[in-house]
Amino acid sequence: MSVTSEVPAAFRNAADDPGAARLIREGLADIVSRRRLVRYLVQADMRKRGADTILGNFWWVLDPLLQMLVYVIFVTIVVSRKTPDYPLFIFAAILPWKWFTTSVVDATSAVASQDRLIKQIQFPKLVLPVATTTAGVVGFAFGLIPLAGLMLFYADRISPFLLLVPLIAVVQYVFTLAFSILLAAGNVFFRDLGNVARHVLRLWWFLSPGLYSLAVLDEVHVVQANPILKVIANANPFAILFEAYRKVIYGAPTSPPGLPDWTSLAVLLLVSVGFLALSTVVFKRLEPSFAKVL
Repeated sequence: MSVTSEVPAAFRNAADDPGAARLIREGLADIVSRRRLVRYLVQADMRKRGADTILGNFWWVLDPLLQMLVYVIFVTIVVSRKTPDYPLFIFAAILPWKWFTTSVVDATSAVASQDRLIKQIQFPKLVLPVATTTAGVVGFAFGLIPLAGLMLFYADRISPFLLLVPLIAVVQYVFTLAFSILLAAGNVFFRDLGNVARHVLRLWWFLSPGLYSLAVLDEVHVVQANPILKVIANANPFAILFEAYRKVIYGAPTSPPGLPDWTSLAVLLLVSVGFLALSTVVFKRLEPSFAKVL
């Protein structure tokens, strides 16, 4: 990274101010050229998580199972809603949601928590949220272990469509990375962003079809009276992702697993790529001011 790029944007000559396309290229070059650093940061992140608790990374296996148990008890006993094979139904949503929330929460402080390093060493700061988000992929892989156990318990739902899970995960990774990069940059200047993000994520989960399917909304009177609410619900990125994961893992209450909605996934991928480009531009424009603010 050049010395000029470390100068706050307010002091740059307007003629030297890079355009969005150049900033995106610089962001890609930062990640590719520092891929060994990204790998090291991912490994360090996983070791740190494992060292903080007795069970270490085994919590990636245990935590989604415990969440599943809580929601199964609440929905099937307290609410008394019957869904066939409900543990598998809800786990198909809990697993990707845990990946997203963990990545976003960690990425929010990825830059702000490295103030000493940023002030002492010159390196592309973009690798910090990228490494944190990529570490979440490893956690998601651990979460596939309890999923495999559940699939053995519900053996009649095992199908070749399970092989499509990584393709859906690629779409989620691009969306998560874009979200994480934007929050990582914003939290440097607005430290309340981390607390806001936690509350937004909690609300986002209950507004997404994690505990229920999108088809249930057709039975809600408010949605029936306001069809626009169903359109908004379908536009939720995690409505698309949850339904896709659930389609290849669970299927439907009365039908076996099948192909996901490729059109919705393709649209989400295109939107996520655009969102990632925008997040990269914002991050690169704010990057020169990180050391000054921190």
